[in-house]
Amino acid sequence: MEIPQEIRTYCPKCRAHTVHKLKQFKAGSPRKSMAWGYRKANRKAEGYVANKIRAHKGNPNYKQNKKPVFLATCTQCGTKHYFVIPKRMKRVELARV
Repeated sequence: MEIPQEIRTYCPKCRAHTVHKLKQFKAGSPRKSMAWGYRKANRKAEGYVANKIRAHKGNPNYKQNKKPVFLATCTQCGTKHYFVIPKRMKRVELARV
């Protein structure tokens, strides 16, 4: 699906609808494998097979498509906030309009 690079939406800092530039959001690199939370999750998953989430079609938790998340930057004040399109889609493309 093609989405415009610039979109007019609400800016929480300006408290008005302004033009925003969109950039597709990508998550940062995961934490180190020796982090406490990571070790805790592994301990929990090792004990019971039911706790492990497996990616296959029979699993209800597995989704093939994701809801696209964008980072919207206000052209007036420069504030950044998330802009989520609440529909699942396989491919998203930012189009120049």
